[in-house]
This record gives sequence, structure tokens and C-alpha cells, in this order.
Amino acid sequence: MSALFPRWTNTAYRLALGALFGVAPMLVVGLLIYVRTPWNTGQFEAVDQPVQFDHRHHVIDDEIDCVYCHRDVETSDYAGVPSTDVCMGCHAQVWNGSALLESVRRSYFSGQPIPWNRVHDLPDFVYFNHAVHVQRGVGCAACHGRVDEMARVLSTQPLTMGFCLDCHRRAGDLPERRSTTPPLEGADERAVQPALFGVVSEAADSALVLGPERVDSLTTCTACHR
Repeated sequence: MSALFPRWTNTAYRLALGALFGVAPMLVVGLLIYVRTPWNTGQFEAVDQPVQFDHRHHVIDDEIDCVYCHRDVETSDYAGVPSTDVCMGCHAQVWNGSALLESVRRSYFSGQPIPWNRVHDLPDFVYFNHAVHVQRGVGCAACHGRVDEMARVLSTQPLTMGFCLDCHRRAGDLPERRSTTPPLEGADERAVQPALFGVVSEAADSALVLGPERVDSLTTCTACHR
């Protein structure tokens, strides 16, 4: 009596089991690794913008405060992108005939905002409040890097859940917040918010600067997922 299944089905069965218990888990692990890599997060990728805005010139050379342009960062969820009238407050007198500023002038007179391309883009299911972090003394450079040294802004941090949790856990470990990060070289040390220009101090191993009150670590799911 011949066998019910041909001999080659034994090999096919072994291959199917191998794929089920080997390839499938590797695929899942591979995807989990991929979403954390710069290929997915966009880390270190400079983003082209409709206007060639050089932060190095504006922050270092002209010593313009971050809040002058991102004026909502201390009071709102979003840091805000400056309206064109803020730009023209200076450029109505400075470089007012430059071809590089043609799109700025066009935006100003037409009332249409400049279509800036987002550099730091968190998923829609993540809640992040700029005002809470800035008012607690977290320097801009902790998440955005040394923007004052960038010709084109790029994301220097992965901004993954692990990155945020690591920072929150370090905050909970500090007995009290203290001034540990100096302002950017050449920037005006503002009495109200010197932490705005904060640079992460390697010695302090924390993004926190300035302030007497203790910071809660806030590592619960509802802190960021609301």
C-alpha cells in the first residue's frame, strides 16, 4: 500500500515549520528595529525649505532670541512658526531687495503663509506640550540639537518613545533641578528664561536646567498618549 503523502511533503512540512517559528519572528523583530532607525525617523536628514533661512546667521551673528520667532513656545503646545510680518519687521529695511527673500515679500503682501516643511514630526497619537517643557527648564537643544550651528535644520534626535522615556526617567532621578547647561555662545542670557538656549550637559546627564522645584518623571502611558 502506497503512502498517503509523497516523500517530498516531509521536506515541505519542515520548511513550513521553520518559516512559522523562524522567519515570522525575525520579520517582526526586523520591523521593530527598522522603525527606530534613521531611515524611518528621518534623523540627520536635512529638510529643504522654500526659503533659505540660515539659523547660524540669525542666532549667532544677529543674536536673535528663539522666542522672537517661535513666540508661542512658552505658552502653547506648539512652538509656532513666525508669520511673515515678523520676518519683514527686519527685512523691510535689511536686504529688502534680495532675490532670496522674494517668496517672503510675496507671502507678506499676499497674506498667504510660507509653506514650510516640517522637520520634527511626532505621530498624531503622541501628546507633546512645548510650554510645559520650556517652563520646567528643558533647553531647546535637548531635543532639537544645536540649531544655531545648522545651515539647514535637521533632526538630531530620534524622538522615539525610548528617547522621551529616557529623558523623563533621568528627570525623576534628579534630587532637584539646577542650572547645568550654559546658554549658546553669543546668545543673550535672558533673565526670565535662560534655559531656552540650554545645551545638554554631559556631566549632568540630563536635559534639565534651572529651577528649584522637583520634576516628576511622568513615565505613565497617559502622560504622552491621550
